[in-house]
Amino acid sequence: MTSRRTFLKITGGAFALVLGLGEAAKILPRTALLRPPGGQDENAFIARCLRCDRCRSVCPTAVIGLANLADGILDARTPVMKFHLGYCNFCNQCVAVCPTQALKPFDRETVKIGLATVKKDICIAWDASGCTVCMNACPYQAILLDGQGRPSVDPQKCNGCGICEKVCPALVMRSYIGGNVRGIVVTPIATRGEGRV
Repeated sequence: MTSRRTFLKITGGAFALVLGLGEAAKILPRTALLRPPGGQDENAFIARCLRCDRCRSVCPTAVIGLANLADGILDARTPVMKFHLGYCNFCNQCVAVCPTQALKPFDRETVKIGLATVKKDICIAWDASGCTVCMNACPYQAILLDGQGRPSVDPQKCNGCGICEKVCPALVMRSYIGGNVRGIVVTPIATRGEGRV
C-alpha cells in the first residue's frame, strides 16, 4: 500500500513535469502540428494538455486524432487534426470537455486551425480540368477556380476546417497512390514568436 507521503511525491513530480513541458516547448525544436480549435497558442496548449483523450472521444466528426512519437516526444499523444478522417464543424465540444483549458473558448468567426493548400502535383484539376469537389464542399467559399478550372485558396476566407481535404478524391482517382495523400491539405499557420515551422 502506498503511503500518503509517496503519493504526494509522485503527484507533485507529475505536476512539475507538466509545468516543465510548457517551458520545454519554448526551447525544443519541433514541427508544427494542427491542433483542435482553441489550441492554437502552442506553448500554452502543451503546458496544459494532460493527454487525457477526452477531446478525441467526444468529437462528432472523428477528426481529432493523436500525435505519435514521430511527431516528437513532447507532442506524443496530444490531440491533432487528421483531416483525411474527418473535418471540424467548430461545435466546441472538445473545448467543453477539456479539464485544463488547454483548448480555450474560441470565436467561430475568427478562429483559424490552419490554411488549406493546393498540392499542384497531386490535385486532379491541376492535371486535368473538371474536378470541383473541394470548391463545392467548402462552406466558406474559400476555394476559387482560375480561368483554367484549377483551384486556389483565399487565405482570408479559409479557417482550416478541413472539409476540402476530407472530400478530395485524388487518393482514389489516381490509381491509389497509398497513404492519405490528398490534392489539397490543411497546413499549420506559422505564428511569430512560437518557434514553430
